[in-house]
Amino acid sequence: MESVLTVLQIVAPVFTLAAIGFAWVRLGYDYDTAFVTRLAMTLAVPCLVFAALAEGQIDAAAAGRLTVATLAVYAAMVVVFRMVCAVLGLEPRTFWAPLIFGNTGNLGLPLALFAFGDVGLGYAVVVFSVTAILQFTLGIWIVAGGGNPVRALKEPMVAATLLGGLFLWQGWTLPDVAMNAIGLVGQMGIPLMLLTLGVAIARIRPAGLWPMAGLSLLKLAICAGLALGIGLAFGLSGPVLGVLVVQLATPVAVSSYLLALKYGADAPPVAGLVVVSTLMSVAALPLILAAFV
Repeated sequence: MESVLTVLQIVAPVFTLAAIGFAWVRLGYDYDTAFVTRLAMTLAVPCLVFAALAEGQIDAAAAGRLTVATLAVYAAMVVVFRMVCAVLGLEPRTFWAPLIFGNTGNLGLPLALFAFGDVGLGYAVVVFSVTAILQFTLGIWIVAGGGNPVRALKEPMVAATLLGGLFLWQGWTLPDVAMNAIGLVGQMGIPLMLLTLGVAIARIRPAGLWPMAGLSLLKLAICAGLALGIGLAFGLSGPVLGVLVVQLATPVAVSSYLLALKYGADAPPVAGLVVVSTLMSVAALPLILAAFV
């Protein structure tokens, strides 16, 4: 019973904030998604990423192993989900990238924070950063048939990751007044991302939800299984392993739907994947967390 209550305490704030965003839109209130997303991704989240790394609450060697393990898991997922598309007759431009990339930002970061504290958030930032870089390069290449790797380097979040990693590696620090200001701005990131997640799901008009249920379940099983197996193979344990598994088991990211719209892939099935996999995660992620907390 105690472990159940612990998991509920972790997931309840996360899904409550997303539900508030969902209800906000359904009640007819305005929500400027473009402005909030720009505020979060160009200011709040980069500050959150930099602070989580630069404050040095995570072990640099463990962060390095986690980075390599994350890349290895993604390499495996690229191969496995390409095979899934071939076997099931799915169009790769539509389904390949959404099956690979989970919602490691809006959902993964707050889950890691509530489950494993500031240390967990630091490790989750590592996974999130790798995910974002790959999605802006490999993900766009898959959906659009071509991508520009330089685009990822222009993202403020990527610059914050590289700078924060340098501070962590060198053991550098900033004056308290600067870190307090950066930390305060970064604290906006998680609430904004969760509210925006709920808003985005409320505004999506998915088609054919039921066929997406089996595919969502398959994604969850493959991603969690690969993350656990490869994480153990790289010697990860404790919160580091837990963060890797939880982050890569997150549902299909809303950004996958937006990329499908932008680059002319079949967007409605991707919208269905986003909605169904997110609903499924309400039950699945607490079960995964229960194994690590």
